Amino acid sequence: MTKPNFKDSPPLTDRVNAYDEAHLATYLRLLDAAEEGADWREVVKIVFGFDVTSDPERAKRIHDSHLARARWMTENGYRHLLEPRMQ
Repeated sequence: MTKPNFKDSPPLTDRVNAYDEAHLATYLRLLDAAEEGADWREVVKIVFGFDVTSDPERAKRIHDSHLARARWMTENGYRHLLEPRMQ
């Protein structure tokens, strides 16, 4: 299984975008880790495959921005997934 490519932060749109769809599993993993109280550094290492020690500020930004988008998905974004797609 190949790891998806990650941006430093997901594109912030009012609707679910292609990046969100490609990273739904990542968002779920982040939400689970947050619920369990996992250390963000370990999460970045495992979920993103990013060496936190090489650039801690970037690692934190990647974690926090993706977790925020994951939370947005649970509050708002999921509604767009339930809408019928326009052809």
